[in-house]
Amino acid sequence: MNTISKSVVAVILGGGAGSRLYPLTASRSKPAVPIAGKYRLVDIPISNCINSNINRMFVLTQFNSASLNKHIKNTYHFSAFSTGFVDILAAEQTPDNPGWFQGTADAVRQSLRHIRNMDFEYILILSGDQLYQMDFGEMMESHKNNGADITIATIPVDERDAPEFGILKTDEQSYITSFIEKPKKELLPEWASDTGADMQKAGKHYLASMGIYIFSKQVLYDLLNTAHPNATDFGKEIIPDSISNFKVSSFQYDGYWTDIGNIYSFYEANLALTQEIPPFNLFDNNKTVYSRARMLPPAKISGTTLEKTIIAEGSIILASRLEQSVVGIRARIGHGTTIVSTYIMGNDYYETIEEMAINKERGLPMIGIGERCYIKDAIIDKNCRIGNDVRINGGKHLVNTDHALYTVKDGIVVVKKQAVLPDGFVI
Repeated sequence: MNTISKSVVAVILGGGAGSRLYPLTASRSKPAVPIAGKYRLVDIPISNCINSNINRMFVLTQFNSASLNKHIKNTYHFSAFSTGFVDILAAEQTPDNPGWFQGTADAVRQSLRHIRNMDFEYILILSGDQLYQMDFGEMMESHKNNGADITIATIPVDERDAPEFGILKTDEQSYITSFIEKPKKELLPEWASDTGADMQKAGKHYLASMGIYIFSKQVLYDLLNTAHPNATDFGKEIIPDSISNFKVSSFQYDGYWTDIGNIYSFYEANLALTQEIPPFNLFDNNKTVYSRARMLPPAKISGTTLEKTIIAEGSIILASRLEQSVVGIRARIGHGTTIVSTYIMGNDYYETIEEMAINKERGLPMIGIGERCYIKDAIIDKNCRIGNDVRINGGKHLVNTDHALYTVKDGIVVVKKQAVLPDGFVI
């Protein structure tokens, strides 16, 4: 076991109820939401840890955690000769704390009793709903070299994005001197930083917290249990107060990073994977994204024109055209169908020929997408049954709405998990 894996324990925060990602979070927690056709959001921070030689991880969760538990149990197995693990810590009622997690800091505080007996010097705190590829070893080096008590990963952002984040300023030694959570637009001019020539050329003048922290062990214990025993949130309470009392350092990251906070950012992040040179590189030997290894056949495609499209294994595609789309595992798409700018999550199982025949008699479309459909600007959740001649035309002309079968948010139509859209259905 190398030095970094001996000295660091990672804590991945599962997030709240994920209401901004509804309906994808109606029956699953945010970290369990499928991404890129074959992964789940939680695979991203876990893979970043494994690629950084950090192999002791806790995932903190409290909402709809069954599918997340199942995914982690079926995916992350370390050798019997390794000390590595990925453990779920669900919110639990105890005599001294009868409540749910009240926020990020409270979640970590409640979990400390499961972590405190382990041998480590640093705690790496990560979010379960971000898309990025980062070497935490470099951040760890920066933490040690700066003699920091806390290191915050930061990213340059522009004026449009800055009010969404905690914005900070640093001195010449990269120590953070001031911090403001989600500043109003008119306050921004006084929060501009020297982010480097390239970033300033791109209009990125503000340093934003990525919600990725390294704490020296004792500092975290003191902050959560002694200095702020009632604080619930890192960004709003712990971090701003620590700046004057501790050495808080910034580690500036210049790679691709996106916070999957809402349906639009989730949709954009998935479709960005279809670009010629995508900002998030799934095809990198040194930055593997790990997930559950499924024993699926290769995809089968017949008579389809494909343009900038990612297709996961196990798919059967007879469509006429797929353009700028991501197609998930075991997806089925019928003859004459056109799919444009859409993320199809795929299916959890195959129907047998007998099941298809019985369903046809009952007037139930088979699992997948039928024939002669047109689907644009949409997200199709898992195990949907979409009949023939269905038209889904997403876009800004649609008003936000929540229907029993689908939700429209920011012009994107999200067909709900296991929804059945009959032949000729139009959105």
